Amino acid sequence: RSSALYLTMAIHEYQVVGRHKPTETDPKPNLYRMRIFAPNEVVAKSRYWYFLSKYHKMKKTTGEILAVNEIHDRKPDLVKNYAIFVRYDSRSGTHNLYKEFRDTTRCGAVAQMYLDMAGRHRARTRSVQIIDVIEVPSSKCVRANMLQFHDSKIKFPLAHRITKRRNVSRFTTKRPTTHFQ
Repeated sequence: RSSALYLTMAIHEYQVVGRHKPTETDPKPNLYRMRIFAPNEVVAKSRYWYFLSKYHKMKKTTGEILAVNEIHDRKPDLVKNYAIFVRYDSRSGTHNLYKEFRDTTRCGAVAQMYLDMAGRHRARTRSVQIIDVIEVPSSKCVRANMLQFHDSKIKFPLAHRITKRRNVSRFTTKRPTTHFQ
């Protein structure tokens, strides 16, 4: 059910800040901040508690969330290279991955990553943990599928195009020419 939720809704990036509930022994507990990719705030809070319980002895009943803020990209109209460090559980074990994507936003790159993980590795969204998302300069990219787009003279040929038929009958005796030099 959650896998379908990620695919149908756009992914947003949230900053979730929480802590232990203050007690007499610890009146000022440490704050814990996480950047979480989720379709909405409710899922972001849920993922926050999931990850926090793995790293610190803390759960939803003993803690509190202080703030949930959506993070937006500074330049969402510029194409950038993103490196994503991922940990995921497969049928055979836990694996670490490094993947690169080209997109205009971090959320778009993460959405591509979820689709890529589902297609190549059959990994569900619940079994994928995003460790880090970094914007990478073109000189630092290492994956071949990224390097092919760094050519300044790149061309995208438009082969086999069908021209608009104006003042031409719908049915003719010769086949249409779709290949142009």
